[in-house]
Amino acid sequence: MPPPSILVVDDEPDIRELVGEILSDEGYDVRAAENGEAARNAFARQVPDLVLLDIWMPDVDGITLLKEWAAGGRPPCPIVVMTGHGTLETAVEATRLGAHDFVQKPISLARLLAIVSQALESRRKPPQTGVAAQIPDSAPVGSSAVMQVLRSKAEQSAEHDLPVMITGEAGSGRENLARFIHARSGREGPFVLLDHCELAPDNSRSYLLGGNGNGDDRGAFEQASGGTLFIPDLHELPADVLRTLNQVLDSGHYAANGDKERRELDCRLIVSAAEDLPERAERDEALQQLYYRVNVLPLRVPPLRERPDDVPELLRHYAEWFPSRDKLPYRPFSVAAQNRLRNHSWPGNVQELRNLVQRLLVLGGEGEVTVQEVEEALRQSPSAAAPADSGHPDYFALPLREAREQFEREYLIFKLQEAGGSVGKLADVVGMERTHLYRKLRALEIDPKAAVADGKRK
Repeated sequence: MPPPSILVVDDEPDIRELVGEILSDEGYDVRAAENGEAARNAFARQVPDLVLLDIWMPDVDGITLLKEWAAGGRPPCPIVVMTGHGTLETAVEATRLGAHDFVQKPISLARLLAIVSQALESRRKPPQTGVAAQIPDSAPVGSSAVMQVLRSKAEQSAEHDLPVMITGEAGSGRENLARFIHARSGREGPFVLLDHCELAPDNSRSYLLGGNGNGDDRGAFEQASGGTLFIPDLHELPADVLRTLNQVLDSGHYAANGDKERRELDCRLIVSAAEDLPERAERDEALQQLYYRVNVLPLRVPPLRERPDDVPELLRHYAEWFPSRDKLPYRPFSVAAQNRLRNHSWPGNVQELRNLVQRLLVLGGEGEVTVQEVEEALRQSPSAAAPADSGHPDYFALPLREAREQFEREYLIFKLQEAGGSVGKLADVVGMERTHLYRKLRALEIDPKAAVADGKRK
């Protein structure tokens, strides 16, 4: 089988040569076009398997070419748009016209290779439309045997509408895996994250089923219609929520509060839970019933300490990802630094690693990340904090829900101060959707401006 053919279109010779050399080294058949007219002619002679298309060129711009090639509906091959003058409007226009993805110069080579691989893979799958097409690929990173098996099982699970049970430790990537399954499922509806903060006893049924007595608002089931409802931390759900979920899953129908009309449940259900869920379920009848209902396709995300060989790959991934997304300086990790982190216990799992990389890129110097910087960063991490005199934080004496709220409040205030009061940066740091985070801050009565001001006074 011949290698995939790639047409690189850019009026800058250095970029054409660099990208061409890298892709050729990866085994691709690379052709180059120095301007829009040359690209038009090359495309007419032979449609490639993939086009890397510059936007701004002196004769014919990339958007014009994209319109031409997509005149029949969608381009006959995946097109990845490249530009050094990218704006949101340009990206939206390019993707609306059928571009597979959009990258900005200077291009992260790791990101480029990943996008090329994804784009070529997309040719072998039916095109997605609607919301599903807008969801980024969130494939778990790692080449270890256990992660290869996990990705394979996740892809198999995505082909069915059966419930998926994802277990694993906090920070291991359970939500990320759920998003990966949704993105690969072909479901056009949205990915809806169930918000524990909205599940107060007097609000839980309305939040799940919709309606506030007048039936004028949508619940989580309706919001996820045609898509996926992800329920994190199943083991922490209140008893009334467990009962409601059991009732809906048992009948396959639900009705909003104050509404007599029953609606068919039309969403894929993915849940996550701690690994000791079976033991917890033995002590809670409602949890046990729900556990047996949703434990159809079980997946376990291994903690990072069980797959240390994936640590260098994760470091490279985030060292490339943050500069590409947030314009942070690119800094590779030295071999010594990688080796030190391979041997770290990672109590916070992938989330801890991600935060560490981001902190080193934001606060570090230039050149390679040294083992000395890593040691200092690890000493400053929450997992290295000295315990209280009792051996446990004060909130260990509280009931679970109150303890969680106190920890979340302290944690988010600390991270908010680190982010300079930016909720957008905070969302990236803690790995939460911005809308979910705003609701969380309101629920915990955290004022970003006040939190930053308090931090400055300390």
